[in-house]
Amino acid sequence: MGLFRSVVFLLVLHLLQGSDTSLIQLNNNGYEGVIIAIDPAVPEDGKIIEQIKDMVTTASTYLFEATEKRFFFKNVSILIPENWKENSEYKRPKLESYEHADVLVAPPTLPGRDEPYTKQFTACGEKGEYIHLTPDFVLGKSESEYGPSGRLFVHEWAHLRWGVFDEYNEDEPYYSATSKKIEATRCPTGITGINRVYTCQGDSCVTRACRIDSKTKLYEKDCQFFPEKDQTEKASIMFMQGIDSVVEFCKENNHNREAPSLQNKMCNSRSTWDVISNSEDFKNTTSMVAPPPPPVFSLLKISQRIMCLVLDKSGSMAGSNRLNRMNQAAKHFLMQTIENGSWVGMVHFDSTAYIKSKLIQITSSNERNKLLESLPTAASGGTSICRGIKSAFQVLTGTYPQIDGSEIVLLTDGEDNTAGSCVDEVRQSGAIIHFIALGPSADQAVIEMSTITGGKHKYASDEAANNGLIDAFAALVSGNADLSQQSLQLESKGLTLNNNLWMNGTVIIDSTVGKDTFFLVTWNGQSPTISLWDPNGKRMENFTVDTDSKIAYLSIPGTAKVGVWTYSLQAKQNSEILTITVNSRAANSSVPPITVNAKMNKDTNSFPSPMIVYAEILQGFVPILGANVTAFIESNSGKTEVLQLLDNGAGADSFKNDGVYSRYFTAYSENGRYSLKVRVHGGTNAATRSIRHPLNRAAYIPGWVVDGKIEGNPPRPKIDEDTQTPLESFSRTASGGAFVVSNVSNLPLPDLYPPSQITDLEATRDGDNISLTWTAPGDDFDVGKAQQYIIRINGSLLDLRDNFDDALQVNTTDLLPKEANSEETFAFKPGNISEENATHIFIAIQSVDKSNLTSKVSNIAQVALFIPEADSSPDETQPNPSPGENLPNSGVSISSLVLSVVGSVALVSIILSTAVCILNKKKNSRRPRTEF
Repeated sequence: MGLFRSVVFLLVLHLLQGSDTSLIQLNNNGYEGVIIAIDPAVPEDGKIIEQIKDMVTTASTYLFEATEKRFFFKNVSILIPENWKENSEYKRPKLESYEHADVLVAPPTLPGRDEPYTKQFTACGEKGEYIHLTPDFVLGKSESEYGPSGRLFVHEWAHLRWGVFDEYNEDEPYYSATSKKIEATRCPTGITGINRVYTCQGDSCVTRACRIDSKTKLYEKDCQFFPEKDQTEKASIMFMQGIDSVVEFCKENNHNREAPSLQNKMCNSRSTWDVISNSEDFKNTTSMVAPPPPPVFSLLKISQRIMCLVLDKSGSMAGSNRLNRMNQAAKHFLMQTIENGSWVGMVHFDSTAYIKSKLIQITSSNERNKLLESLPTAASGGTSICRGIKSAFQVLTGTYPQIDGSEIVLLTDGEDNTAGSCVDEVRQSGAIIHFIALGPSADQAVIEMSTITGGKHKYASDEAANNGLIDAFAALVSGNADLSQQSLQLESKGLTLNNNLWMNGTVIIDSTVGKDTFFLVTWNGQSPTISLWDPNGKRMENFTVDTDSKIAYLSIPGTAKVGVWTYSLQAKQNSEILTITVNSRAANSSVPPITVNAKMNKDTNSFPSPMIVYAEILQGFVPILGANVTAFIESNSGKTEVLQLLDNGAGADSFKNDGVYSRYFTAYSENGRYSLKVRVHGGTNAATRSIRHPLNRAAYIPGWVVDGKIEGNPPRPKIDEDTQTPLESFSRTASGGAFVVSNVSNLPLPDLYPPSQITDLEATRDGDNISLTWTAPGDDFDVGKAQQYIIRINGSLLDLRDNFDDALQVNTTDLLPKEANSEETFAFKPGNISEENATHIFIAIQSVDKSNLTSKVSNIAQVALFIPEADSSPDETQPNPSPGENLPNSGVSISSLVLSVVGSVALVSIILSTAVCILNKKKNSRRPRTEF
C-alpha cells in the first residue's frame, strides 16, 4: 500500500505543476481545449460567434508563421450563455466552464473602453489568467484603433500562454537613448515613424511638433508616436502587430534592451522570443513541414447545474466530530450556496455505497429540506471511494443519459488503496470531480481525479475553529452562474472559548450585496446564546436552532440593511468551539458585487522553493485598491500562518495598484496539505475603485503616417486615470483551495532565502545630489529586515545591467535598511563617471541579508546629465521624415530662421553643459529620472 501511495503521489505532483485553471493541452503542435466564453451580460448576437471563428482561424495561421511553423490552434470551444436561445448546433459542455475560460467576451471594464487586454499578474514566463475581449472589438468595430483581430489575438495569446509582456509602455512612452536622442519606447528601433501632438475638434485636426517637458526632459504628455504605414521590419508582434510587415517576435539580434518596456522590466531585458523559446511548449515541439489544418470549433451552451454529493460515512468519520461537521457544512451548502434551478442528488459510502436521493431540482425550500433529511446520521465501515463515485454516476444517468458537465462533490477523510482503479472511468465520464479532503489522512489519489476533470481541491483540518469545512463547501458556487446569482461569503470566523465565553464581532453588508443574506452559527457542545443587531440597532429574532446538527441560522428577508451588523455569542461551557458564517448575494443584477479570488501560484511545491499568495479584489472587472487583505494558511495539523497581503508593486507583487494583493510564503511547518483562506476588509475612505486602464492592454494606434502625412484615428476618450472612486466599507472572505508541500525537513536548516528583488527604484535629480526611493525588501524575501544595500552607478545602462559588480559603488555606510515593505529614501553625490560621452547616470541596488545572501539586482533608474537631443522638423503640421528617421521637435517652429537660432542655442547649451559636467561636476539643476 505504501508503495502504491508513493507512486500515486509522484504522479499527482507531476500533474499539479503550477496553479492553472486552464484546460489547454498542446498535442502535436496544436493547442486543444481552448475555451472562449461569452459572458451572460452580452446581448445575443450570432455574428459574435462567427467573428470569433474568423478571428481564431486567422490567428492560427499568423501564430504558425510567427513561431517558425511550430504552433497553431487545433480545437476551440465557444461557451454560449444559458440565456441565449436554443440551437440544434449547441451541445452540452463537458469540463468546459467559465472558471476555465481562456478568453472572455464580456462588456468593457468601463463604458467606452474596448481595448483588449490579458489579465497577467505573475512573473515573466508564467501563464496569464485570461484574455478579455469586448463584443464590439470582436465584431470588428475597433480594427482601425487596434489592428486586425486575428493578429491582436496572437499578441494577447503570447501574454496568456508564455508570460511575455508588451514592448511599449503608455506610462513611459519615451526614453533618453544612449544615442543622445529621445526615442519612442518600441521594439525594434527600426520601426519608423514620427512624434507629434495631434488634436482634433470636430472634423478639424491640427498637427504640431512635440515640445520637451521642462520637468521630465522628455516629450510632453500629449506627444504620440505615429508609425509609418509602410514598413520593412518584420518584428515585433509584442509592439505593434497591426503593422502589415510585422510577422515575428523580437529576437536577440533586434531586441531593444534600452527601452523602458514592460518586457524589459519584467523579464530582465530578455527578448520575447527568448522567453517563448525557453517555454515548455517550445521545448516539447519541433517545427512542422506541412501547414496546419484550420481550427475545429465546438459550440457549447451552458445549461442547468447537475450535482451529486458523495459523502464519506466510514468509521473514521466518527472521530474528531467529523460526521457532524460534514453535515453542518453540507446543510449550509444546501440551504444557501447551491443555486435555484440546480439538480442535486446524494450518495453515502463506506465499504459500499448507498444512493440516498435521486436528482431533485431545487425550486424552493421544500427541495432543500428533502435533501437535508438525506444526510448521514451514523458513521461505520470501511472506505471505498470508487463505489461512491460509481453510484453517483448511476444517480446522474438516472435523469440525464449524458453525464457531461455534471459535478460530483466527493468528501472523504480516509485512505483507500483502490481509489486509483476508477481514475480512467472518471477521466472518460465527462463529469467534474470536486474533492474535499477532511483531516490529515484523506486520500492523495483523489487529487488526480479533480485535476484531470478541472474540479476544485479543498482541504479542511480537524481544527473546527478554523471553519475550514464550511469554507470548502461555500466555495463550490457554480462557475457558470451569473455573478449576481452566486453566494458570496462576507464572514467566516471561529474561536475556541475557555476563560472568556463571549465571541463578539461585526459584519459589514455593503450596497453591492444584501439579497438572501444568511447567518449561520455552529457549536461543539451546547447551544450558545445568540444576539444579532442590524445597523439601526434592531435585534434580530427567530434564529432556527437545530440541536442535533448543532447549528442555528437566520435568513434575512428581502435585502438586508446596508451597514455594520453586530453579533454577540455567549458559550454555555468552557472549551466551546463557536463559528459564524455570513453569506449574501448581489443586491442588484445590474450592479456587480465586490468579489475576492484567492489562489497560490502553485498547487504543489517542494521545499525550500518559495510560493506566492495572490488575492484579487474586483467589482466586475474594476480593481479595488486600498483594502486590508489577510491570508490564513493552515497546515495538515491545523497550524495557521498569517500573512498581510500587499498591492505595493514590491516583493512578490508584480504591479502596484492593480487590485491583486500578494506575498511570498515560505513558513512551511510540515509535509502534506495546506489550505488558503483570505479575509478582506475595506474601510470608508480607504478602499477605492481604480479607473486606470488595465495593464497589458493592446496598444492603441493613434494613426498612421502615409506619404509623410498623419492619418489619425479617432482619439481615445480622455480619462483622468489618477482619479479613484471612494468605496463604502465592505468585508469578504474567500477560500483559495488546497496545495501540497513535500520534502520539508525537521532538522535545523541554514538561511535559504535572500532578500526579494527591489523592483520600484526611482531616482530624481536635486542639484548636485541624486535622490532615490524604493520599497525595502526583507531578510527572507519580503519578511524581516535586510542587512545592507549595495548601490552602484554607471554611465551605460547595458554595462550596469550586465556587469553590476564592476560598476562604481556608492558609499552607503549610513544607510541602515528598514523593515520590509517600508519606504526607503537615500541621497548621494554621484562622483566620477568614467564614460566620457555619458549623458545619463544609471543606478541599481542589490540587497544583502545577515547570512550574506544577495538579492537579484534591482530595476535600473536613471537621471539625465543634460537635456537629450531633439531633432528639428522642417514643417510642424505636415511632417515628411526621411525613411528610418525619427523626427521629434523640442519647441514650436515658426520659421526656418527661428529654427536655426533655436538649433544653435541648443547646440551651444549642450556643449557647455558637457564641458561643465566633465570638468567641474556641476550638473544642470533638477533633471528628473526616467525609470527603466
